[in-house]
Amino acid sequence: MEEVSPNPPPTRPPHLLDPRTVAVLAAAAVFVGFLASGVLVQSLNAAFGIWFTQIFVFLGLGWFVLRATGREPVRYTGLTFPGLAPVAFGFALGVANFFAIIAPIQYVSQSLLPQSWREIYDVADIFRGQSPVEMAFIVASVTIAAPVCEEFFFRGVFFQGLRAHGGPAMRALLFSAVVFSAFHLDPVGFLARVELGMLFGWLLVRTGSLWPAILAHTANNLVSTVLFFVARHFESPEQPATQEDPRGLLILVALGCAALYALMAAAHRFPSLLGPPRPPEVLEAPENPVPLESAPRLLRLAFPWLLAATLSLGAYRALDPIGIQLSQIDMRYPLQSVPEDAPDALQAEREALFELRVRARRGEIPLGEYAQERARQSKQKRTDDR
Repeated sequence: MEEVSPNPPPTRPPHLLDPRTVAVLAAAAVFVGFLASGVLVQSLNAAFGIWFTQIFVFLGLGWFVLRATGREPVRYTGLTFPGLAPVAFGFALGVANFFAIIAPIQYVSQSLLPQSWREIYDVADIFRGQSPVEMAFIVASVTIAAPVCEEFFFRGVFFQGLRAHGGPAMRALLFSAVVFSAFHLDPVGFLARVELGMLFGWLLVRTGSLWPAILAHTANNLVSTVLFFVARHFESPEQPATQEDPRGLLILVALGCAALYALMAAAHRFPSLLGPPRPPEVLEAPENPVPLESAPRLLRLAFPWLLAATLSLGAYRALDPIGIQLSQIDMRYPLQSVPEDAPDALQAEREALFELRVRARRGEIPLGEYAQERARQSKQKRTDDR
């Protein structure tokens, strides 16, 4: 009689896909959804489009893939709350990391890369010509929706699947960070976002929870947004204040490094700030797995998300027809960025156009007046290039 091993190796339930396959499937679904959302939704309105992409692409598609492949999303991604100490530590680490590492990386990138790249990928453009309500929605999406939804997918789904498959953890951490940065389509900020992706992934590994990474992401975006509005208040919207004065940057970097060192020293002295890391093996055999089944079951899982997305699109089209018409005008008459060294008259003309858009948004002037001026500036730029 053949001897049976007392401890047989664990087996995966039938039809339960391995974590790396889940990560690849989720990445493919999110990539397609990201492109579709950018073309079809964000073109309607930037503020609405950002929220739509975060909730229904990064969060919704990631959640659907996990449920469809037998995973419980909250447990799998590490959304369980770890306590106030790790969450507060993550937020403080995000602030210190911004000044100690992100600020100098961005300064070097902006100094070395061509000026045309800085103009094309100037994220400040998203705030120009927006109404106060739209500005508030964009700020909220950057500081709330993006940290929650992007961390859910990039760290909770994608990175978790890669590291649970085995192999060097650093390789999975670096690869997921590169993918995270590439999704932002911003070569100027590419290296900075790679560093952020590695920091957020490290926090997930060390704490066993996604929330410290979410709060670190929130802190980074919040600080950069505040600095943007401060620079805008002092009439320097094209660059952060530290870009104009390297001495100011050095002071901020020194303070950030000191804060970063103090935080890491505190974490070493008080291990409860981070807690023990969660082993990736817990992701290999989920409790009460639900095997991948038929198309009807997949449709049942997708239906709530599809319904919510359809209703939100319908509600936006009904509530904001002026915003949609303005976006159509903007697409019909594209504008090139005004160079930083452009004459003051050209920059004033462009600022006047953005102000005209705000007035059209409020209903103070006809949409045709804004469309005519935008068409003139668009045509004038194309003529100057010839």
